Amino acid sequence: MKARQRHRIYPNMPQRRMLAQTFGCVRVVFNDALRLRQEEYRTNGTTISSSELQKQLITQAKHTSERWWLAEVTSIALQQSIQDACLAFKNFFQSRKGQRKGKKVGFPRFKRKSNAQAFRLTRGGFKIRDNGKLYLAKIGDVKVRWSCELPSEPSSVTVIQDAAGRYFVSFVCEVEPIQQPTPNDDVGIDLGITTFATLSTGEKIANPRILQKQLKKLRRQQQSLSRKVKGSKRYQVARRKVARLHARIKDTRTDFLHKLSTRLVRENQALVLEDLNVSGMLKNRRLARAISDVGWRQFRTLLESKSIRYDRALQVINRWEPTSQRCSCCGQIGGKKPLDVRTWTCLHCGAEHDRDINAALNIKNVAAGHAETTLNARGGLQKTGKPAAADEARTRLEVEQLSLFAC
Repeated sequence: MKARQRHRIYPNMPQRRMLAQTFGCVRVVFNDALRLRQEEYRTNGTTISSSELQKQLITQAKHTSERWWLAEVTSIALQQSIQDACLAFKNFFQSRKGQRKGKKVGFPRFKRKSNAQAFRLTRGGFKIRDNGKLYLAKIGDVKVRWSCELPSEPSSVTVIQDAAGRYFVSFVCEVEPIQQPTPNDDVGIDLGITTFATLSTGEKIANPRILQKQLKKLRRQQQSLSRKVKGSKRYQVARRKVARLHARIKDTRTDFLHKLSTRLVRENQALVLEDLNVSGMLKNRRLARAISDVGWRQFRTLLESKSIRYDRALQVINRWEPTSQRCSCCGQIGGKKPLDVRTWTCLHCGAEHDRDINAALNIKNVAAGHAETTLNARGGLQKTGKPAAADEARTRLEVEQLSLFAC
């Protein structure tokens, strides 16, 4: 299977200027490809192939007075940018026809200079030196802070500049499954806000409330940004401060989720989650910020990807299961309970329950019942989830979620 591994780089000033030029050229070629395909589709009702786009927007454009500067950057990054534009249209049309699973994909949008920037190089466009530096075509040897060793020879590298002005490289490597014994058989996980996760073993993992701790500082910096004249030098300095604080919050949350998901996957052979309607919960204006802060969806994505590499079984039960209403001892449903009710007593058997632990036990029991039915009907428990980074042509700036397998 393939996985991403991200490392930070520290280019010097000439290399930063060349990176900025490469980002700009890739952005212009991508926008030109979108514009040309839109015009061709409106005019003739047909699409232009990737090879024809490369011929018009790269090979021929380099000899024009408007796009002569495309010859100053590596052509590999420009070719990959056109492939990304074609892939964006392909995903959109397949999503409209119902041929693509998951959430509906919107129409491709033009890239903006103010957003995070990225370009991708395949083999031939980069090389790892013996001294630990990374050679990038037409940029030179860049200093890399290696957080861990690469598991194999990378097939591609994506150079990223985030909104905070930091530079990263993301390698796509082939990794082998990890065979490791597990001390526990299975565990049910109930996700919450006050307590981030409650396990069926009785363990409660507190919510770090990362955004809440930085909220006062973030509000003060955003107020300072709003007072600056947009486009001025002081505005750019204030914007960079806000972006750095957002990046620190995101990195802290990602680190917490990575460590927790890795521990759970290593210690348990089977993991059971509840399918939460996160997008629907975010419509509650009183809890939207707290729900966004915990990162439930990112946590599930990490568990899905890591369970595949560690050969674990991950099951997601139906969101309509009354896990908070059912007694884990006798199985009787006691009815809905307000969120402030954290402990309750079953009226049928008299058992006293902690709300979160009881829900985690019910999640585990529901999965056990489904597994027994599956074993009797079709021969085995099915695992869910997709391999990480299966498609190299897909460029996503949120590669951190699936990047630290080997770290």
